[in-house]
Amino acid sequence: MLDVAVIDDPAAAEVSLDPIRARLLAELAEPASATMLAAKVGLPRQKVNYHLKTLEQHGLVELVEERRKGNVTERVMRATASSYVISPVALAPVAPDPSRAPDRLSARWLLAVASRLVRDVGELITGATRAQKRVATFAIDGEVRFASAADRAAFAEELSGAVTALVAKYHDETAEGGRPHRIVIAIHPRVTAEPVQTRTTGSDGTEES
Repeated sequence: MLDVAVIDDPAAAEVSLDPIRARLLAELAEPASATMLAAKVGLPRQKVNYHLKTLEQHGLVELVEERRKGNVTERVMRATASSYVISPVALAPVAPDPSRAPDRLSARWLLAVASRLVRDVGELITGATRAQKRVATFAIDGEVRFASAADRAAFAEELSGAVTALVAKYHDETAEGGRPHRIVIAIHPRVTAEPVQTRTTGSDGTEES
């Protein structure tokens, strides 16, 4: 079982978004049969079997073993991953394109960049899994609390300068056998469950409630 699987097929994405099937995927983090799942989700075994077959057809669950019980063969299934991410590839005709309107201060552009990140890494994972190799990746995940909008802007400016300097230092356009890598660094307010007070930015760059 994979830790995370990326869904790039539109039909598989549609199947995974069904509430009942999503619940079955969650339950199948541990192997189970249709009979066992029926008792957990409160559905008839035949109905669970129908959903399992659909999930299996789209590669979201897999057969672990078959058990013979009298005249019945019980199929024990397991989800192919602990969690799933739907790639923008599944919505290719309307997927966001970061090159359409690049703007470092735009939240929508940040979302487009993040979507591209999911798409690209998803394709890398798929290819690496088939080749039975690992993907060389690196990420930084942290949190910073800014005292003001001005501090946030200054931080972004310094970060931009630092990254630009590092790129200039290590980028080698003529390196034989070199491989291009994409760099994505994002800063956004932390999402919390609690409602937050709406703020606007005044003409002097400070935040106003």
